[in-house]
Amino acid sequence: MRAIRASEISAYLYCRRAWRYQQSGARSENEIELSEGSAYHRAHGRGVLTARLLRAAGWILLLAALALAVIALTSRLLG
Repeated sequence: MRAIRASEISAYLYCRRAWRYQQSGARSENEIELSEGSAYHRAHGRGVLTARLLRAAGWILLLAALALAVIALTSRLLG
């Protein structure tokens, strides 16, 4: 007995006929649209990752600037 995945349950609940076609190995009529959608989602995911990395770099640079400002002010007050 094979394991049933959550995506299969979701597909079955959404459309039983589509699930049956999927189980029988029938090819979709809109392969081009599906591949374009997958490419769009990959590109969007890369954009989201880039934005998160840039935000993290911004926070690191801000903290470094604050640390340098504190060091400069401390050295002026003590020196």
